[in-house]
Amino acid sequence: MEIGILGLPQSGKSTLFEIMTGVRSREMHGETCVRGLASVPDARFDRLVEIFKPVKVSPAKVPFSDVNAVGEKAWDAVRQSLSGAEGLVHVVDAFTAADLPEILSRYRKLEDELILADLMIVENRLDRLAKMAKKPMTPQDALHARVLPRLREQLEAGKPLRELSLAEEERHGLRSFSFWTIRPELVVVNTSEENPGVSDAFGREAGPAVPAIGICCAIEAELTALPPEERKEFLESLGAAEAAFGRVIRAAFSLLGRISYFTVGEDEVKAWVIPAGTKAPRAAGVIHNDFERGFIKAEVIGFDEFIACGGTNAAAKAAGKLRLEGKEYVVRDGEIINFRFNV
Repeated sequence: MEIGILGLPQSGKSTLFEIMTGVRSREMHGETCVRGLASVPDARFDRLVEIFKPVKVSPAKVPFSDVNAVGEKAWDAVRQSLSGAEGLVHVVDAFTAADLPEILSRYRKLEDELILADLMIVENRLDRLAKMAKKPMTPQDALHARVLPRLREQLEAGKPLRELSLAEEERHGLRSFSFWTIRPELVVVNTSEENPGVSDAFGREAGPAVPAIGICCAIEAELTALPPEERKEFLESLGAAEAAFGRVIRAAFSLLGRISYFTVGEDEVKAWVIPAGTKAPRAAGVIHNDFERGFIKAEVIGFDEFIACGGTNAAAKAAGKLRLEGKEYVVRDGEIINFRFNV
């Protein structure tokens, strides 16, 4: 799991990366790609920490990557460094823009570059397939010959591949291309202090297919430099319940289709990250391979049920709220789980 941060020069992408991860990428001279982990804000996790007061606290994490690339081969460096990224955060400079059309133009400039890069890949592959026309095709070649013309049509219309309806088999067959615009994307509109509402206007104009969040990186950078108590007072003065960068992290986490479940105790409260739709044995395997191999049952309770029972395992058991689930059980977001296994 990895999310690449993209943006035009001076868009604020490295500032956002530093705010979310605490890693000062701009000071790491000579490093083309800088990676860092951001903790996912989760009120449920915080409440469990309050209850158990554990020795160790391990929230869910999202890996972000920031590429410092300049010069003629900058795009090659970006492509190589972020080839494994599952999703993209596209930072748009709205703090120096004169009006909404200019902000939209800046968004489209990078988006069009990504579309063009994908189109070049598609055309090169179709050219090679055309030269193989008289030879027997492998199943993979046949799939490409059937699907790629649809992709070319979509890209030539200036639309990203993520908006194209593709079967799971087709998506799997296209994975080797590492298309930019097939990956889920979150747009972060970096606003000025004076005009934070422009992000809402951007979202309305860009449409529902372009998920967007507004953030003022200048304010957020000030916020992260404050001690926790002063940070709380600063947010209250702004009339905000939480820092905007926390919403960005959560949105990026959801962007990749991830959820988390919790294991709790006085030694550690931990959020384990899994893809949505994961069955119990595979979820157990995230903790240790032995848990999956020797899986017997999962002892499960929802977070809200746990709190309603007074926030204790004993009360939850007495109320009959702890469920035993088997191998076909699909884990849901926010559940508290204890796995039974035997190796």
